[in-house]
Amino acid sequence: MTVSTIGALASSTLVRRHPANPILKPEDVPYGPAMVFNAGVTKYEGKYVMVFRNDYGNAALGTIEPHSTTNLGLAYSDDGVTWEVQPAPCWSWHDEEVTRVYDPRLTVIDGRCHLCFAVDTQHGVRGGIAVTDDFSRFDVLSLSVPDNRNMVLFPERVGGKYVRLERPFPVYSRGGLDRFDMWLSDSPDLRYWGASRLVMGVEHVPFANDKIGPGAPPVKTDKGWLTTFHAVDIDPARGKNGWEPAWRKRYSAGIMLLDLDDPGKIVGMSRAPLLAPEAPYETGGGFRNDVIFPGGMILEESGEVKIYYGAADTVECLATADVDDLIRLCLEGEAGGAGVL
Repeated sequence: MTVSTIGALASSTLVRRHPANPILKPEDVPYGPAMVFNAGVTKYEGKYVMVFRNDYGNAALGTIEPHSTTNLGLAYSDDGVTWEVQPAPCWSWHDEEVTRVYDPRLTVIDGRCHLCFAVDTQHGVRGGIAVTDDFSRFDVLSLSVPDNRNMVLFPERVGGKYVRLERPFPVYSRGGLDRFDMWLSDSPDLRYWGASRLVMGVEHVPFANDKIGPGAPPVKTDKGWLTTFHAVDIDPARGKNGWEPAWRKRYSAGIMLLDLDDPGKIVGMSRAPLLAPEAPYETGGGFRNDVIFPGGMILEESGEVKIYYGAADTVECLATADVDDLIRLCLEGEAGGAGVL
């Protein structure tokens, strides 16, 4: 099966990259990672909290160490822009079965901070949920069967159930290619998950030809659950494009609105990217160039939306927009996901 290339993409004019970008770089972290990216960010107990992914290697030589060295770092902020990085990683997981923990997402539910994460294991990729009160101890509540990841939790129960978005890896049933889609599951207790349903397929996103999946945990608005997603297109002509021998994918961020009472239903979706790789720290000099991956979104009382994203799999960045503009962008776009069929 061949796929058509997507061509040039541009970010929405409604979103603004912060002038301080990148807001977190490897040199800001005292224990020497080569990359810091794909962070989860939330407000918790009066502070902005960021849990970020550390990967290790030698940026100058373009090398990365074995995956077992990946861990999670911790930083706090008073304004969501300037960060105080803690002196040591907050969580590493490496044993006979698990090789690394990575890609955190943070959601506060009922006053406690919940962490969605991925783990690579000897028997496949698993998605997990943990809870923490102090970011020094993480109690794992659930782990999926392989292969699943990119899980994000809604910040409150819907219809009495906890709800998550997720991206399983159905290789055989989707023709042997990536073709990974976005799904929704619910749970009575954050431990046992089921009632799974398709929310949106990669074919429903005009700026994706490879895979899609959740981005930042949703935020609640009066028009629906506002949530970002990642969209991936592949082009064989991209060549090396980073430290790796070949990196032919491009990651962009999309935005959509889900029904408040039935979050598997798409109320509206922008048919163009919210953020596409354009800035120098997104398109060059990274481990994998042309990558934007949204992992955190905060709706301020002022109506400003802070969107935190990893760039080029190497640094962490911030963009802002007005919540009413984002809602209008979704509602004026053509709703085309599986959840609206």
